[in-house]
Amino acid sequence: MSRTSAELNHRERATLRAVAEGRVKMSQGSEPDLFVDGACCCDQVTAHHLAHDGLLEPGGSAIGGARVRAVLTESGKHLLGL
Repeated sequence: MSRTSAELNHRERATLRAVAEGRVKMSQGSEPDLFVDGACCCDQVTAHHLAHDGLLEPGGSAIGGARVRAVLTESGKHLLGL
């Protein structure tokens, strides 16, 4: 799904900014969970939407459910104007 910056809500934009700042880790899988500043993200629906829309992705491979740094995709960077 292709989205525009205007289609992002405040929470989605804030989550993507936190990813850009290197403050987010994520689990891997079909429904990845996000952890911001070490705490579980309170809105996993937003986390799943951002991942499914291809705006963020794991920054590496994890074994056994370990968390890895989340990174913005090119689409995510574009939506934030980076």
